[in-house]
Amino acid sequence: MPQPAAAVLDGSRARTGGTSAGSEFAPLLRTVKDRGLLGRRNAWYARVIAGNALALAAVVTGLVAVGDSWWALLLAVPLAVLFARTAFIGHDAGHAQITGDKGLGRLIGLVHGNLLLGLGYSWWNAKHNRHHANPNHVDKDPDVAADVLVFSSGQAGQRRGLRRWLTRNQAWLFFPLTLLEGVALKVHSFRDLRRQPPRARLVEGALLVAHVAAYAGLLITVLSPGRALAFAALHQALFGLHLGLAFAPNHKGMEMPDPDGDHWGHLRRQVLTSRNIRGGALTDWFLGGLNYQIEHHLFPSMPRPHLRLAQPLVRAHCRELGVPYAETGLVDSYRQALRHLHEVGEPLRTR
Repeated sequence: MPQPAAAVLDGSRARTGGTSAGSEFAPLLRTVKDRGLLGRRNAWYARVIAGNALALAAVVTGLVAVGDSWWALLLAVPLAVLFARTAFIGHDAGHAQITGDKGLGRLIGLVHGNLLLGLGYSWWNAKHNRHHANPNHVDKDPDVAADVLVFSSGQAGQRRGLRRWLTRNQAWLFFPLTLLEGVALKVHSFRDLRRQPPRARLVEGALLVAHVAAYAGLLITVLSPGRALAFAALHQALFGLHLGLAFAPNHKGMEMPDPDGDHWGHLRRQVLTSRNIRGGALTDWFLGGLNYQIEHHLFPSMPRPHLRLAQPLVRAHCRELGVPYAETGLVDSYRQALRHLHEVGEPLRTR
């Protein structure tokens, strides 16, 4: 079982170049602890989980009530939004934000990931832990590994054939490609079962199959085959788009550590590679708290409702140290991310 992503905080104790990598972070950590911002918010999460479950049940009930009609496709929109809420709960469980009990946290993650979304909890958690430990590091962060998209000029220079065309146009293709993300996550989750030990493979595999069976069974039972396929395509596309809208602003276009010599401590490694999004309660809800990306990366186990409370402390500490603190509006965050993708592909457009 992968270690909770909160464990990346331990990396702040490492030494880099003879200087404590945690020397800049330690005072901020003490302040945050003194304010009680790392304490659990069990009642808050209980309300969120219960509310999300009731909302999912309401949409499913509505789908059954509408029956075999094209009007049923309208319900794909709220269902996609609620699937994103479910993913955010699974994300928080993986970071041990909801509970310090590893067994209960894993159960919450399995229910909200494997069972409700068809998204493998262990696969995501292992991948996400590596991202948090080394954000935007081309050799260590799986989120910026060269795949369909690339994030550095070095990666772009190695592209050939179709992938070369994708890189040339990746800024334009980014959001259209997110429409496939909902399905891609399921494919990765099933593939990852081969990596897991037998017992975990059995549990996670059974829950993934249960999700597919229940999802397909519901649609086929309520809708005609054509409408069922249309509903699934629309729902999964919107779900992927929502996740793309939530994750795109966080790191794309921010600093990327030098693969040959990353001498940043924990604070700089997390702050310089992350971007916050300004906004109020609606932004917090829509992005699942990921708009406080800097605070989340500094304190992965901090409960979601405490991130906004930690933000003034983190901003002031960065100002005192002279460390840039990136914060922008939602639309501008997408503009910055797409500009970076466009610039990475620029050399391939001029050859």
